[in-house]
Amino acid sequence: MKERKENRLFYLLNHTEEIVIVAMFAVMVAVIFVQVIMRKCGNSLTWSEELGKFLFVWITWLGISLGERKGEHIKITMLTDRLPFRVAQVVNILSEIIVIIICAVTFYYGITLVFSQMGTHYAGIKISVSWGYLAVVVGCGLMILRSVWGFGRSLKYLFKGAPAEQDGEEKGGAEQ
Repeated sequence: MKERKENRLFYLLNHTEEIVIVAMFAVMVAVIFVQVIMRKCGNSLTWSEELGKFLFVWITWLGISLGERKGEHIKITMLTDRLPFRVAQVVNILSEIIVIIICAVTFYYGITLVFSQMGTHYAGIKISVSWGYLAVVVGCGLMILRSVWGFGRSLKYLFKGAPAEQDGEEKGGAEQ
C-alpha cells in the first residue's frame, strides 16, 4: 500500500513537472517570437527578454530533476559497467550521496539568495528577483528527492540483488 501511494506521488510529480516545463517552454518561445515580430515592426516589447531569461532559468533547474529521473545526465559508466553488480551498486550509492550533498548545499545557499533578494525587482517584468532564485531551490529540492529515491533503490539492489528485466529494459548492472 505504501509503495502504491509512493508511486502515485512520483507519477503526479513526474507529469506535473513535464507539463510545467513544456508550458514554460511554450510561453518562452511565444514571447520571443512575438518580440522578433514586434522588433521588425519597430515596436519592441520592453519585458520580453527578461521574461525569456526568467523562464529559461526555471526550465533549466526543473530540467535537472527531469534529467535525473530519466537517467539522462552525463556520467561515465566505463568503470561501473565492468564491476560486479553489488560493487556497482556501492558506487551508485556513493554517487547519489555526493549528488545529495552538492544539491543540499546549493539548496541552502539558494534559500539565502531568495531571502536576500526579496527587495530587488526585475525592471521589465516587475517581479522580485527572488522568484528567479527560487528556481534553484525548487530544482535542487526535486533533485534531492530523486537522488534519495535512487539511493534507496541502489541500496535495495545491493541487499536483494538484481531486479528481473521489466518491459525489455534492463534494470541491473551499473544502471541506476
